[in-house]
Amino acid sequence: MLQSAETATEIAQIIQLAVAPVFLLAGIGAFLNVCASRLARIVDRSRELTPRLLASRGSEHDELARDLRVLDRRMHLVSWAISVTVMSAVLVCAVVVLLFGAGLVNLHAGTAIALLFIGSMVSLAAGFFTFLIETRVAARALRIGRDVLEHEAES
Repeated sequence: MLQSAETATEIAQIIQLAVAPVFLLAGIGAFLNVCASRLARIVDRSRELTPRLLASRGSEHDELARDLRVLDRRMHLVSWAISVTVMSAVLVCAVVVLLFGAGLVNLHAGTAIALLFIGSMVSLAAGFFTFLIETRVAARALRIGRDVLEHEAES
């Protein structure tokens, strides 16, 4: 039979160990908030442009179609960033559960905990990288033309 942690000191140490990754969850939550806000703005912009696209013709139609394609790509990238970042958070939660559970029942789960944490970091890095790509796609789509920048105001 597994021996369980019995003293308040042992339990306090287990809680200290298990709570440390919870601070990582706070950071992940903040990042997810940023991603969700970007996604909401992209969706709002798409909803604004869609009726205009349907009512347009010629070069205006082509421009709006290009803008909507970029917005669709950005939506996909932000959704992917959210998905892999949520996976990271789930893995951190599993680390916390295993740390706490292993400490309580004296289970040797060091390898599993390490692998889960590594998986969480890889997933979080993938989320950050995908977010970086999305911001670059957005910046590239919004570049201001040199003709606009060099245009002098008429007196």
